[in-house]
Amino acid sequence: MRILHTMLRVANLERSIQFYADVLGMTLLRRTDYPDGRFTLAFMGFGSEKDSAVIELTHNWDTASYELGNAFGHIAIEVNDVYYACELIRQKGGDIVREAGPMKGSKSILAFVKDPDGYMIELLGKR
Repeated sequence: MRILHTMLRVANLERSIQFYADVLGMTLLRRTDYPDGRFTLAFMGFGSEKDSAVIELTHNWDTASYELGNAFGHIAIEVNDVYYACELIRQKGGDIVREAGPMKGSKSILAFVKDPDGYMIELLGKR
């Protein structure tokens, strides 16, 4: 068994694809419209769906916004250098909400960035 994907509902699919591609460096792997269901699915990832877990962006055509709720935490992405990743994300217009630095009580270096819909993405340094 393995994790295939994490699904996020997004209000503006083009804006979200741009964020995950241009700001975080993912690739749009596939995109399919479902006119009968009035939704579009776009799969984004750092590698192929065959070899790695990806993010499924779901855009329901008739829904303008969502409430994030309080149960979902974040998506974690490993980066070579958290400080440098934050610098690049900021240059590309990304919203860093927790600057790079050590996690309290740990040597792990992390930061948080918020996507256009408000989902939190944790950047973690290699261990």
